Amino acid sequence: MTTAPQRANMGFIGAIVAVATIGGFLFGYDSGAVNGTQDGLTAAFNLVPGSWSPTNGLGFTVASLLIGCFIGAFFAGRLADLMGRRNTMMLAAALFLGGALVQGVATSHIVFVIARICGGMAVGAASVLSPAYISEVAPANIRGRLTTVQQIMIITGLTAAFLVNYFLAAKAGVSTAKFWGGVEAWRWMYLMQAIPAAIFLVALFLIPESPRYLVSKGRQEKAEAVLASLFGADVARAKLDEIRATFSTDHRPRLSDIKAPGGGIRKVVWAGIMLAAFQQFVGINVIFYYGATLWQLAGFTESQSLAINIVSGAVSIAACFVTIAVIDKIGRKPILLIGSAGMAITLFAMTYAFSQGSLDAQGNLVLSKDLGTLAVVAANLYVIFFNFSWGPVMWVMLGEMFPNQIRGSALAVCGFVQWFSNFLISFSFPVMAAKLGLTISYTFYGVCAVISFFLVQKLVHETRGVELEQMSGH
Repeated sequence: MTTAPQRANMGFIGAIVAVATIGGFLFGYDSGAVNGTQDGLTAAFNLVPGSWSPTNGLGFTVASLLIGCFIGAFFAGRLADLMGRRNTMMLAAALFLGGALVQGVATSHIVFVIARICGGMAVGAASVLSPAYISEVAPANIRGRLTTVQQIMIITGLTAAFLVNYFLAAKAGVSTAKFWGGVEAWRWMYLMQAIPAAIFLVALFLIPESPRYLVSKGRQEKAEAVLASLFGADVARAKLDEIRATFSTDHRPRLSDIKAPGGGIRKVVWAGIMLAAFQQFVGINVIFYYGATLWQLAGFTESQSLAINIVSGAVSIAACFVTIAVIDKIGRKPILLIGSAGMAITLFAMTYAFSQGSLDAQGNLVLSKDLGTLAVVAANLYVIFFNFSWGPVMWVMLGEMFPNQIRGSALAVCGFVQWFSNFLISFSFPVMAAKLGLTISYTFYGVCAVISFFLVQKLVHETRGVELEQMSGH
């Protein structure tokens, strides 16, 4: 093993991480920005709020981003092997920039949806490539901490979008009123996304290509130069030899590399698929569908709920900082197990609260103040457990757990699974809640959290401090 961790150029590596995680910021920013534009979308394109129709449904229009996400995540993994990690992220940044501008000015619904899908492709690509790129340039002893920054940037982007939307709506009066240049405020909410996208695109020109990719393409001298800038010239040659030994001598990386020698999919890829799917199956993207109702049932006013949501965002970021502090000390697997157990307990606590409630004449859930408080506290503890564990650690694991030869192909598959699972859970929740009720819906998420605990025990191997060249392909 080389002495790279002790001789690392941390200033340069820190700058690289700062650039790469802008992709996470863009993911969070788009997720937050769309929440302030729904009135404008409905009026501009004559959309039906309760419809999921591709032609006039508000739900489909907003969620079409997810279609692009699982497409982008899949093809990004393969493109990363063909044209490089940095170049593929540049393509994603350009797509996001173009998508933001077109969404802001589109007068046709179909044009808007296409632009939103393109933006989603960029988000999906950045979501898998940013942590993978960081893993390929970071020292093994702090790799987990640096990759966890991705989750912090996602939450930061989300919060930034809320603040920008609040400012635009407040200055214009309402989101549908005309603002700068006679353009409605809700359109500016999309146009403002172009700023971080442009910064991302320009900044990517300032960082090097991944040395692992350069070796896979036979560009040994360039790879050694990058390694020297990262870890020092005295260890670059030894590190280069280690990397070169992990690539097949008879072919470049390809999708079929994820197959095991005896047939079927490699066990490590199945582990990645499990992590990608169950990060969504535990219900993180629907946990706050009834958030406002829960806060009010607990006795808070609407204005207090807004302040509490901001506090929740800060707590989520704080949970990620805790992860940064411990992930390279106690490891990835223990954090995932703690998260699974914590999420299971809190989800079942919410399930209990919902099961004890009653329905009013309109079919809405009614909880006592005590049950409402239990549900609110459990929901926030759930978010803390998620942002401490599965939120950041899943991305850390996907970025580092695969051998060099199959990393791009495995990321293609796992990235697709992650975003498709996101799509399935997001689309299925309204139907589950309406047809089966909240109790059964949250029981499903709780059961998934329990299953995830045992799957982690069985399938996940600890990667703390392990060099990427030592990752097992079995």
